[in-house]
Amino acid sequence: MRHGKKNNHLGRTAPHRAAMLSNMATSLILHKRIETTLAKAKELRKYAEPLITKGKTDDTNNRRVVFSYLQSKEAVKELFGVVAEKVANRPGGYTRIIKLGNRLGDNAEMCLMELVDFNETMLAATEEKAVKTRRSRRGGAKKEETAVEAVAPATEAPSAEVVEDETPATETSEEEKTAE
Repeated sequence: MRHGKKNNHLGRTAPHRAAMLSNMATSLILHKRIETTLAKAKELRKYAEPLITKGKTDDTNNRRVVFSYLQSKEAVKELFGVVAEKVANRPGGYTRIIKLGNRLGDNAEMCLMELVDFNETMLAATEEKAVKTRRSRRGGAKKEETAVEAVAPATEAPSAEVVEDETPATETSEEEKTAE
């Protein structure tokens, strides 16, 4: 029985699994998105997110710890530079898994794993949604209607004054025509 055993060994020995996760995390950091199987992506999320959290505080010890996991100077440089700037104010959840369907050869579930702050199309979509206002069911709509009604008469009053100013001008021009 597997009581309390959380890790998916992915059918590999421990050193093979560690090397694979290290390579996948390096690729994720350098390329910002990778295509892999769903099981590998879920394990990679557990492996990569603590490394990204360490990348938010740039000091020598954190760089050494991250380098011991990734074994790539370029990936460490990218993580502590570009990636750390983007995720500085995010409290967690740095990765997103998008399911793509099944692979033709062996019917394995495939997915796209990406860093959340680097997908420009999703960021633009969330900004558009942020513009919408929240509506409550406790009478908030009534307050908005009264505010609109209060604003409406104020806008109508100046337009009425303008009309009154124009009518005497047109009357004087008609009087001048009759006088001529």
